[in-house]
Amino acid sequence: MGVPAMSRRDTSQGYLSRRNRVCQCGSVACTLIYQRVMADMSRRLFLGGIAATLIPFTSLRAADERVRRPATSDRPLLLTNLRLFDGSGKPVQDGVQVLIQGNVITALPAAGETVEGAQVMDCQGKLVMPGLIDVHWHTMLAAIAQTTAMTADLGYLYIAAAQEAERTLLRGFTSIRDAGGPAFALKRAIDEGMVPGPRIYPSGAMISQTAGHGDFRLRSEVPRGSDTPHNLVEQRGVAMIADGADQVLRRVREQLMLGASQVKIMAGGGVASLYDPLDSTQFSEVEVRAAVDAAADWNTYVMAHVYTPRGIQRTIKAGVKSIEHGQLADEASARMMRDEGVWWSLQPFLMDEDANTYPDAERRESQRLVSEGTVNAYALAQKYGVKTGWGTDILFNAKNTPSQGRQLAKMVRFYDPLTALAQATGANGELLGLSGARNPYPHVLGRIVPGAFADLLVADGDPARNLDFLGDPEKNLRVIMKDGKIYKNSLSG
Repeated sequence: MGVPAMSRRDTSQGYLSRRNRVCQCGSVACTLIYQRVMADMSRRLFLGGIAATLIPFTSLRAADERVRRPATSDRPLLLTNLRLFDGSGKPVQDGVQVLIQGNVITALPAAGETVEGAQVMDCQGKLVMPGLIDVHWHTMLAAIAQTTAMTADLGYLYIAAAQEAERTLLRGFTSIRDAGGPAFALKRAIDEGMVPGPRIYPSGAMISQTAGHGDFRLRSEVPRGSDTPHNLVEQRGVAMIADGADQVLRRVREQLMLGASQVKIMAGGGVASLYDPLDSTQFSEVEVRAAVDAAADWNTYVMAHVYTPRGIQRTIKAGVKSIEHGQLADEASARMMRDEGVWWSLQPFLMDEDANTYPDAERRESQRLVSEGTVNAYALAQKYGVKTGWGTDILFNAKNTPSQGRQLAKMVRFYDPLTALAQATGANGELLGLSGARNPYPHVLGRIVPGAFADLLVADGDPARNLDFLGDPEKNLRVIMKDGKIYKNSLSG
């Protein structure tokens, strides 16, 4: 919802709220994490090669050895006796089975049909559904407080992120789109099977203009001369300041070089930041178009943090494909998103138990506007048929990360349960696919169809009634499979 940093005028304890869940992609805490991470990675590369950079991950002690090293088999696996939600939003189906070979779903045989040589998993009449997807998540930063980020040893930060990745997977989230943070190394470790966790679509450092949502310099660092070195935030890759089309091109290309599957720009103000107001519009259309062109040259896209109608419309005109937040949109903005085929990546920012708290009236008022705008935004998205993704944007709040599924369950306030669940599965999988040739996981995600990745859940629940079962994954998620590997199985027998 914004990028809260440790105040440069107010370092009161009240600002370090433990209930912080808004977008904090460029905070001082991020800076210090990246300082530690990148400095240590550089030292390790010099001393012992790239493998040494991942040593902290390999030391992770998982709660269950089966989670760390899930069993694999060359035989196909046939799921029988189930009710199927395929991720499309259509009603749950009976009379169908799911056949998996390796890491891919190969067929949906009719109930009773046998497959020679296949292992059989009796799902005991339970729901089978795709793995969940969160398209606004911060992999490295979700489960640590800002104070921890600024004081903990590097090894602790690595282990905390890896353990949270495991917990994310065990909440049923098999894929996430990272909206900012040093996620590249953790993504690699997960992909190589060193630690369990979801698939990660990394954005790398967010790109910000001077005085923008990702500019966290001290007042004493302004003005900036032409030969002034990059500040620490930039040096460590948490945020990059770019002014003018040429600088934007360079910064975007750098993130693509590092492995970004899509690029994030900061095109407007936020709630929590002190120096760029919520109503501000950031980056000119020429600058935004430079970012879009650079990403398009690599066959991927740009996602933009922005709230206001003016900012939304400017970024769409320049070619941005995913609006992040956008809770202050008007009808003209919603129509433009629909007409241009732009995705609206919304989060349920409501003034409820998951909301952030602020010590000053100005930011509380901005928060109120965004909360009211959230209700209006979901109404506009449905009125105009805008393609809508779902995410949570939880970070710097270990106590709130377990609410990930519960925050999906609250979406029945805006949608019928099947439609809400389809947003967090099939629709979000389609959104991830915008990364085109830069997609690190090229099979279908979020659906149970032949040719899709074998990412699925077996659950006690009825999505035709509600999604409350997702709020208690330990109890209600009986099987968790990602990439054809079973990370949890609590089915009897």
